Amino acid sequence: MKNVLTTLLLLSILTLPVFAQLSNSPDTFETDTGELNVYPINHGTVAFTFDGKTIFVDPFGGAEKFADFEAPDVIFITDIHGDHHNPETLGGLDTENTTFVVPQAVADAMDGKYADQLVILANEETKEVMGMNVTGVAMYNLPDDESSRHKKGRGNGYIIDFGGTRVYLSGDTEDVPEMRALENIDIAFVCMNLPYTMDIYQAASAVVEFQPDVMYPYHHRGQDIQKFKTIVGVAGIDTEIRLKDWYRN
Repeated sequence: MKNVLTTLLLLSILTLPVFAQLSNSPDTFETDTGELNVYPINHGTVAFTFDGKTIFVDPFGGAEKFADFEAPDVIFITDIHGDHHNPETLGGLDTENTTFVVPQAVADAMDGKYADQLVILANEETKEVMGMNVTGVAMYNLPDDESSRHKKGRGNGYIIDFGGTRVYLSGDTEDVPEMRALENIDIAFVCMNLPYTMDIYQAASAVVEFQPDVMYPYHHRGQDIQKFKTIVGVAGIDTEIRLKDWYRN
């Protein structure tokens, strides 16, 4: 019933206009053990710096997009598709001392490369990676059947604990129960692009349900994220929606 009421609320405000300037600037958050810096890079690609470490999620779009960063200490990859596991971009980065956190399907797609640098994580599994607790979260399309572009269990969303600040990255998914059931998420990155993941109304309904403190729409090519922000705002929750320019180039 809660989901039905939320959906009706969202559908009732589809025509509300909203205009906002998209930001390219990095954001800084205070954690229990120092600053966490968040950098929007491209599409579904995010970079973080924290506790002397440089962290990339789904590096894509060419190594030149990372020219201003130190060599990555950790790279998280969510899925096998080329905008997540991108061998060309990886090949241009200095990954000699990088730890890769990947689902088994990505490890298989790497075909032995980086074999001694991999941490393989399954859905709902938690491991410590360079002092950070990391949990795999299921990401998949609904219905989860043979037509699904993203089958349950193949890819990972991730929850990364940065000094007590819990960051969720959805990967490619719809508004699945595992997302809706999330708790105590400080910062969330949620995808929304059709026909590969979900539309802005599904994404908004899920965000209204799990209510992260701060939420970034990402992986949203072609979607009206300003309308998404309005929808969530009308729902009356405390989540702050931050819009960034993921497609500036």
